[in-house]
Amino acid sequence: MSFGQEETRRSAKAGDITLNYYEAGPEGGSVVGGGLPFVLLHGGGPGASAWSNFGSALPRFAQSFRTLLVDQPGFGASDKPEVRANYFRHSASYLLKLLDELQIERIHLLGNSLGGGTATRFALEYPDRVGRLVLMGPGGMSVNLFHADPTEGVQRLMDFSMNPSREALRAFISTMVVNQALVTDELVEERFADATAPGSLEAMRSMGASFWNPEWAEDGMLWREAHLLRKHTLLTWGREDRVNPLDGALVALKQIPKAQLHVFPNCGHWAQIEAAEEFAEICTAFLARHKERS
Repeated sequence: MSFGQEETRRSAKAGDITLNYYEAGPEGGSVVGGGLPFVLLHGGGPGASAWSNFGSALPRFAQSFRTLLVDQPGFGASDKPEVRANYFRHSASYLLKLLDELQIERIHLLGNSLGGGTATRFALEYPDRVGRLVLMGPGGMSVNLFHADPTEGVQRLMDFSMNPSREALRAFISTMVVNQALVTDELVEERFADATAPGSLEAMRSMGASFWNPEWAEDGMLWREAHLLRKHTLLTWGREDRVNPLDGALVALKQIPKAQLHVFPNCGHWAQIEAAEEFAEICTAFLARHKERS
């Protein structure tokens, strides 16, 4: 089975827009995790996309699940409509339309950072469509009890949005990981090209503004609704996360009735990259315990 970017690339209508995604895994599904497909949603930094976040993780998860990596609206090769609601709700509504188009009834759902907020909103609004939930340093769910807000990583994201440059992008990426050897010139160039592609900066700014618009801002405070989640939820965090620091996990861990927390040592915001094998093992084992009701 090939796991290359072009070999796994797909696209489909999601209501009035088209979403790009990548798909691999057992044909006809798998018995692991009740046979549900596994959908992964990326974070929201400059140049972020499904492939940049999870392309390297695809072979590991595709061994056990029909796996879909989705470019959220405004990112990657997906369409970039203006955001007219809190972004988490905006993206979750399009994910629902995509699943309907693909005739996928239920999924396991993973979200990283911005994608974690989208995944949480999706599970709150459409609980019958979700089996188990994995949240990686999720946006909207973390309450930073002991850290400044905005955090260092979020501040550097805003710095890039206001004045895009390779230097600002490198400063942002450096907050993602503990291992600075991962912040290569090649990565910076690749992400800078994606972040400055036609429509990308405007889309990122539209997304960011949705969290400051007083009409929608409170809708993004998902920690206030965490107690309503009834899904088995795996919270995963890098101990050295400088975007959504570890203390942000505590309220979610306390509030979500079926939550558990796994912390990766010597790891930042990109656990799927810095702790790749352990991350895949932990998530696969968690999802494998799911049993569909007959």
